[in-house]
Amino acid sequence: MKSRTTKIVAAAFAATVVLSTATACTTDTAEADTVKSSFVSKSVLEAGQANPMIAQGVAIGSDTAMYKTSGIGPSAGNKTAPEGSPESYIDSQFSGGVLPAGVSVTEAQGINVLKKIRDNLEAQGLSLEDVVTMRVFLDNAPGADKADYAGWNRAYRQFFANTNLDTGDTELVPMGTAAPIAPIERNSARPTRFALEVAGLPVAGWLVEVEVDAVYPEGKEPA
Repeated sequence: MKSRTTKIVAAAFAATVVLSTATACTTDTAEADTVKSSFVSKSVLEAGQANPMIAQGVAIGSDTAMYKTSGIGPSAGNKTAPEGSPESYIDSQFSGGVLPAGVSVTEAQGINVLKKIRDNLEAQGLSLEDVVTMRVFLDNAPGADKADYAGWNRAYRQFFANTNLDTGDTELVPMGTAAPIAPIERNSARPTRFALEVAGLPVAGWLVEVEVDAVYPEGKEPA
């Protein structure tokens, strides 16, 4: 017959084995639960379109780091126009504020804004290709009865959605009424987007204000 001491030692050993097994299982489960998905984001596009302007939606991975800008408007770089006028926010690439044929003030301001967004993203280690969502607010120019959506869309195509998804080729983009040429920045990204007309923007002379959400690519983290 085994002694009382022997029984106690045997019981303690059995409990240790059970506890060790349970701990190992828990650790394995925890490690499995902490494995991160490599999925970052994917635009959902309408089938059959080689060059859609925007996505129907964007799926974003659960472990994806995101960056959101504030609302960004154009910089006042045109000193030839009265301060606070829409023309004072024409992009600096239009020397002296002189716009080519068919280029609207909204289009010129849109180019200005998207350059600023590009700079904002690059300061965070991101690019326009990482944009997944865009919100656009447009005011109508003085004397116009509605916002200039066509001008905004031309500016947008200079920086987004200007590649053919079937061939990978760069799509030519018009500026105003000029013949289409290579865009300012080649970019295959198709973010989700809304654009709406508002009664006014926070800075006198702004016709365009934009904010975006961008995702950090796999292997990159916020600075």
